Amino acid sequence: MNPYETLGKGLDRAAMQAAQETWDAVAKPLHGLGKLEDILVKIAGIQGTMDVMLAKRAVLVFCADNGVTAQGVTQTDSHVTAVVADNIADGKASVSRMCAKCGTDVFAVDIGIRDETHSERLLQRKIAKGTKDFSQEPAMDREEAARAVNTGIALVKEYREKGYTLFATGEMGIGNTTTSSAVTAALLGLSAEETVGRGAGLSNEGLRRKKEVVAGAIKRYGLYKKNALDVLACVGGFDIAGMAGVFIGGAMYGAPVVIDGMISAAAALAASRLCPQAVNCMIASHISREPSMKAVMDELGLSPVIDGSLALGEGTGAALLFPMLDMAESVYRSGETFSKIQIDSYQKYEE
Repeated sequence: MNPYETLGKGLDRAAMQAAQETWDAVAKPLHGLGKLEDILVKIAGIQGTMDVMLAKRAVLVFCADNGVTAQGVTQTDSHVTAVVADNIADGKASVSRMCAKCGTDVFAVDIGIRDETHSERLLQRKIAKGTKDFSQEPAMDREEAARAVNTGIALVKEYREKGYTLFATGEMGIGNTTTSSAVTAALLGLSAEETVGRGAGLSNEGLRRKKEVVAGAIKRYGLYKKNALDVLACVGGFDIAGMAGVFIGGAMYGAPVVIDGMISAAAALAASRLCPQAVNCMIASHISREPSMKAVMDELGLSPVIDGSLALGEGTGAALLFPMLDMAESVYRSGETFSKIQIDSYQKYEE
């Protein structure tokens, strides 16, 4: 049974039509701001109003450890997760500094960190102290996977009630390019060769080992035949499951959710399989350099705005989109219409 299948709601087409008419009336070439115009129209549909709300926004950064790091699939070991999670919570990490520049709040969430943390600002939502090594046994049980998903949903509800109208997903967890590669391979029916990349940096031998581990798990658990919640339980991470919940929560509570890089995209893909309406709330920020990113975007029917060969994570790629949306919104709200400046408007022609 899938408890998420019927959750969420569709887009408000009337609000989208009104937003599109507003764009078309602005004194500029039609669709001159391209994908940024499309995103604001979609946000109108998600929020149910042409008066799009972008000002109060948050990046939810899910932090968790992954037992599969025991297999030599990462350059660093798991102690790094706790250190960086503390830095994110305390405003010292890359995503924290970037978001401070664009008026965005960052909330770091301990959903499964193995080691002790020290920041009082770190939100405590721990499911367990990291997942198990999925090359030896399932990463978590189905109940833990569902708890992680539900944690993401609950956080969207909590912060919507605090007035936040726009969210982005971020993550921190050594080993999570391995888990996201496995989740993506399973859900798209792809091989490890097609989904596994170097992540934060691997030697050729490390990359070979990483592909071997993912391929072995696909075979061991028969992943191509499993549903999304079981895939998350077998080879996912608490961070991925939590982010999947954020996308579902966005569809439930009328909040746009920006996808970051490949790990966030794997969560979005899982969310779309658990809750088809979740796709309605998703906004794509950038195309990362991980090999399966394009395949996930194509599957979700999304078109990222930024192609910067990013591989930092934490929600940094999503944060880069926010100033672009702010600038687009300033044009959208400008009131400088063709009629106001007394020139003929552009005409639409069939392409």
